[in-house]
Amino acid sequence: MKVKSRKTNADGLVRLESSGELKEILINEDFLHPNEASIALCFRGKSSSGIVELSPKEIDVLYDELKKRKHLLGNVKVMKFEK
Repeated sequence: MKVKSRKTNADGLVRLESSGELKEILINEDFLHPNEASIALCFRGKSSSGIVELSPKEIDVLYDELKKRKHLLGNVKVMKFEK
């Protein structure tokens, strides 16, 4: 997994690139506020780690876009991770 990020601060524009292996997928639910649920993709690399949080709506958009373009990917393997 590769993550590329860009942020503006007092010094100007800062770009960050990181990579790592997807280690865990967490589903954060709140029974009192179901609209605030999120999906967290946790990754860890040699010298970096991080979490990418997505809302259920963002997951739906991502799924729809991937479904449209699945034929462009070629050979796709589904990997299952065990805890």
